[in-house]
Amino acid sequence: MTTITITKSKTGEYKKVTCKGHAGYADSGSDIVCSAVSLLVINTVNSLELLTNTQADVTSSEEKGIIKCSFKEAPDEGGKLLLDSMVLGLRNVADEYGGRDLKLNFREV
Repeated sequence: MTTITITKSKTGEYKKVTCKGHAGYADSGSDIVCSAVSLLVINTVNSLELLTNTQADVTSSEEKGIIKCSFKEAPDEGGKLLLDSMVLGLRNVADEYGGRDLKLNFREV
C-alpha cells in the first residue's frame, strides 16, 4: 500500500509531503496506481524546483518507495498552486483506486 501524508500548518501552509510504500495494485511495471502517484509527486517536486522560488528539502529511496519533501518556509504562490494541483490529482486517484492500494492522510501541525 502507498500512504501519502500531506502536512499543513494551522493556517493552511504546506509543511511536508511524505509518500511511502508501493501500491501493489498490479505487478511491477503494470501498476497504474503506483505510476500515477509517482508521476504526480515527482512532477510536482521537479516543478517546484524549476518553476518556483519555493525551497524544498527532498529525500527519496526508490527501493523503499519513499519520497519526502519538506518546506522550511511556506511555499510561494506558484508552489502552493502546484501542491494544490498534486493533492487534487492524488484525491482523484484515491477515489478511483483507493482502499487497499492507496491511503491519503492529512495532518495539521
